[in-house]
Amino acid sequence: MWRTRHCISNESMMNRPFAQETNKTESRQRETALAGWDNEGGQPNPPTGDASLDSARRASAELVQLRIRVIALENLVITLLAESSERQLDLARSMATHVAPRPGFTHHRMTLHAATQMLHLIKRAGIFRVAALQIDEPPKQS
Repeated sequence: MWRTRHCISNESMMNRPFAQETNKTESRQRETALAGWDNEGGQPNPPTGDASLDSARRASAELVQLRIRVIALENLVITLLAESSERQLDLARSMATHVAPRPGFTHHRMTLHAATQMLHLIKRAGIFRVAALQIDEPPKQS
């Protein structure tokens, strides 16, 4: 279609019905392309005939997308923490201890891991805070 469209003479391009038809075709193509983005990443999953296999593929794709989003969010949180005040960092640390299981309650591995991850994010942000301070400081003259 692309070649056909570009090989048409200027006279035929002036033909209104053809231009309207081309616009309709382009509009349909655009709608089809954008509809693909409703599916995570725009990659349609072709039916395989095996529902369990198709379901497993979708679940795997969703997990990959979830991991990507978590990585992006972690990096955004680190960026925000790197610019936070000391009071805000203290609040984040206290929230991590709040997430940890309370005495007398069951210690769930995921809860412990979440609290540890929060502290790691604060620590990683501290690395960027130090680097930013070194960049912002004017060089000392001797």
